[in-house]
Amino acid sequence: MEKLPSTLGDLKQSGYRPRSVKEELRSNLIARIRAGQPLFEGIHGYEHTVVPALERAILAGHSINLLGLRGQAKTRMARSLVQLLDEWVPVVAGSEINDDPLAPISRHAKDLIAQLGDATPITWLHRDQRYTEKLATPDVTVADLIGDSDPIKAANLKLDYSDERVIHFGLIPRSHRGIFVINELPDLQPRIQVALFNILQEGDVQIRGFKLRLPLDIQFVFTANPEDYTNRGAIITPLKDRIQSQILTHYPPTIELGMRITAQELRSPKEQLTRVRVPDLLRVLIERIALEARESEFVDRKSGVSARLTISALESVISAAELRALRNGEDRTVARIGDLQAVVPAITGKVELVYEGEQEGPEKVAHHLLGLAIRNVFAGLFPDPVKARKRAKADGAAAQRSADPYLGIVEHFDVAHCDLPDSAPNAAYTKTLRAVPDLLDLVRARHNYLDEEEQLLWAEFVLHGLAEHSRIGRTQMSGAARFGDLMSAMLSGDTEEEELG
Repeated sequence: MEKLPSTLGDLKQSGYRPRSVKEELRSNLIARIRAGQPLFEGIHGYEHTVVPALERAILAGHSINLLGLRGQAKTRMARSLVQLLDEWVPVVAGSEINDDPLAPISRHAKDLIAQLGDATPITWLHRDQRYTEKLATPDVTVADLIGDSDPIKAANLKLDYSDERVIHFGLIPRSHRGIFVINELPDLQPRIQVALFNILQEGDVQIRGFKLRLPLDIQFVFTANPEDYTNRGAIITPLKDRIQSQILTHYPPTIELGMRITAQELRSPKEQLTRVRVPDLLRVLIERIALEARESEFVDRKSGVSARLTISALESVISAAELRALRNGEDRTVARIGDLQAVVPAITGKVELVYEGEQEGPEKVAHHLLGLAIRNVFAGLFPDPVKARKRAKADGAAAQRSADPYLGIVEHFDVAHCDLPDSAPNAAYTKTLRAVPDLLDLVRARHNYLDEEEQLLWAEFVLHGLAEHSRIGRTQMSGAARFGDLMSAMLSGDTEEEELG
């Protein structure tokens, strides 16, 4: 960093001119747009919806409320706005509220400049230090946000309580010339929300009856979950009226975007990712689980299903595959469909169930969502097993095998079964799947671009897909899946998913 002015006189000679936070944000945004640079790095799926709305709000100099369900990158976007601030700004040395040397507002800064003039020392504040974030909780007080009189300061300085120098400034005045974010705004008590009126409308504060005029310069950003309006609280109408732009966020509209976000946010150790390969099929299935949860009658849709579900689910699948490899003494492995059982804790901890879901139980709902994901992804990658069976019956015995590509597999399980333990070594897993007639041939015929490792994964996927479509039976035992005839599976009592469906 080049040498910056250290006194007020040096600052004046440098040609520095004060400008507001909103002017900084607007100017730097315009520069980014002209340079063809994105507003945010690592935010996907908002390019034609949320981002243009945010850009318009910044250009207009508006305070902003990001309204959306959990896990929609609201806080991340708010934090990223810091990059639109100037890298360094001058501050009067010792100022609690980041006074601009050429536009001081606090008593301390004004007195210091009056005393020292151009010799007034200044420091420089980096943009990362100009961001303040507060989670709204019911115990937040006006003193926390705005400030209060400080008896210790009064005693130390031997000042009367009527002297404004006894004031201890809260978070908002200390955010002067910066960005202040309140997360989950509806959780803030109404009387505390009232305290924000003057700051948003007039830019000043009132503390304990002091007649202060502090024209604070702050970019306010709020976040809120629509669920909160009915469950815990609400943004009171007068405050909502003073927030100039309310921007709605949303979940990724496609599985591809969801996969991109999940891969970006994955925090698995590098060693783990070297040991475990996760084919795209599994990544698609994990994203599909989230989509099914967002549409499920057992899940509270107003609460939402965070992107953190898919991130945790993928990390769990990778860990399950790694654990198997470690126990089997294998240096490398490929994640399997059976490893998806490891996502159940990630689902049960991240979805809010409605009454019907609570009655079924969280684990049962999680297995139901997993089954739906397999069923619906399978339907998009292979011929419909139910339609194939009906078509084969209509065509007669001579043409059954050509009309129903699954017939050889189904006939095999009419008289035999196979077990796929979650902990099976790679060699045993391969041998079991290759022993099923027509299974790998079906995969190669439909998806001939797959390498050998992925062919085995897809072969396992076919078995689970046929079970979800009730063409073969599947019994989930402790640490293993047994595939056999449908009647045996029904008699074993493994009908949870069918009951839920």
